[in-house]
Amino acid sequence: MARDFQSFLKQLESAGELKRISVEVDPCLELGAIADRVSKQPGGGTALWFEKVKGSSLPVVMNVYGSYHRMAMALGVDHDPCGLDAIGDRIEHFLQEAMPRPGSGFFDKLAKLPMLAQVSGWTPKTVRKGACQEVILKGDEACLSKLPILTTWPEDAAPFITLGMSHVRHKDGRRNMGLYRLQVHDDRTLGFHTQLHHDGARAKTGYAPGERMPVAVAFGGDPALLYAASAPLPPFISEVLFTGFLCGEGVEMVKCVSHDLEVPADSEIVIEGWVDPGELRKEGPFGDHTGYYSLADDYPVLHVEAITMRKNPVFPATIVGRPPQEDAYLGLATERIFLPMVRLFLPEVVDMHLPPGGAFHNLAVVAVKKEYPGQAQKVMNAIWGMGQMMFTKAIVVVDADIDPRDMNEVLFRVTSNVDPRRDMLYTEGPLDVLDHCSDRFAFGSKVGIDATRKNKAFDGFKREWPRDLVFPEEILTRITQRWMEYGL
Repeated sequence: MARDFQSFLKQLESAGELKRISVEVDPCLELGAIADRVSKQPGGGTALWFEKVKGSSLPVVMNVYGSYHRMAMALGVDHDPCGLDAIGDRIEHFLQEAMPRPGSGFFDKLAKLPMLAQVSGWTPKTVRKGACQEVILKGDEACLSKLPILTTWPEDAAPFITLGMSHVRHKDGRRNMGLYRLQVHDDRTLGFHTQLHHDGARAKTGYAPGERMPVAVAFGGDPALLYAASAPLPPFISEVLFTGFLCGEGVEMVKCVSHDLEVPADSEIVIEGWVDPGELRKEGPFGDHTGYYSLADDYPVLHVEAITMRKNPVFPATIVGRPPQEDAYLGLATERIFLPMVRLFLPEVVDMHLPPGGAFHNLAVVAVKKEYPGQAQKVMNAIWGMGQMMFTKAIVVVDADIDPRDMNEVLFRVTSNVDPRRDMLYTEGPLDVLDHCSDRFAFGSKVGIDATRKNKAFDGFKREWPRDLVFPEEILTRITQRWMEYGL
């Protein structure tokens, strides 16, 4: 299934999912404003290929992942409502096969050999040459001004790279690929925005001030790479290995020209350099996915040593801002794909939704099968303890028969099933560093709302709980069959 980025763009164009803009467009604000308007169209609009970008010879592509259909195409699954769920089902099946069974012995381990062989097929493969090194710029030639880097919001401190995948290596050899924004300080340096909770920030803690941590920022490659870079994976799972799982085969990697990090061989462009953990520079403000400008703060500096690229590359970019934007569909994929991971620890969870309007980490709606007292509160506390779900500011728990994506239904249950004093759980914990409304940095309060129906057995509810208004099924069937007769 592996594809390079430009092959994927051609696939999108053939499917009517990409439009080319042939007139010259300014990378300062104009491209961002166009992408913002298109991404807010019903269904996410189309992907955009800007052929003529003012001040650059390279084209820019935006909103590539900005629809359910394109997200499914990027991950190689059907674009029906169950397409992304199929990846979650694969993860669930793999976890069930990988989990040791009670009393398992030699023959059980033998039975797992095909699974181990399958995993080995997902591991990255080192190659000697890559398309990403057809053009090599080093020294004074490696100028960031040669790239069409966008300024997307009026008060942004500078142009920002928004869709580069940063590859770093921990001192113990573990690899990480993350989607971090990069502010252009000058022609040879970038602000390396690795937030407090990011794996990239943890990687640099292993390096002493004055040491050089190698970094490579790759653009393009197989479209599944970008999703993997954004996915909330456990720190012991490589994003490149996860891409191999998504594609069914390992990603081909090539060694950088200025250090020994490896990058996807079919990348469009690669920026190579290093970070000294002891060197910080003011970075920001930046118009962020919260819908506000994130404030300026001190972050590491990425020194550029080389820029490599294909002979005719495209430059991928995105705009983030008030939802919905392109990243809404990356979040949707995460919601569907990682639901089995949540169920692994919380089997009572039936479904989950992270509404784009909640900027993903601010609101989670969880449908549960309630079986004992305090179960809604147990689910809330457990979710706050699961990886990046710790950032969730509000969790709404509804009954198993409620669709968490139907926000009208969810709001109806919140307003009709909740006694605020009894059903709202307040606690404190970590917040995303971009959260501006807490009076403490990266720490604040959270609320859980039990919007389930109450009963005597589970909740000690002493009054009779009323039944929902529902027409009999035979009546609904009858009017469906006779609808044309009514002339409506």
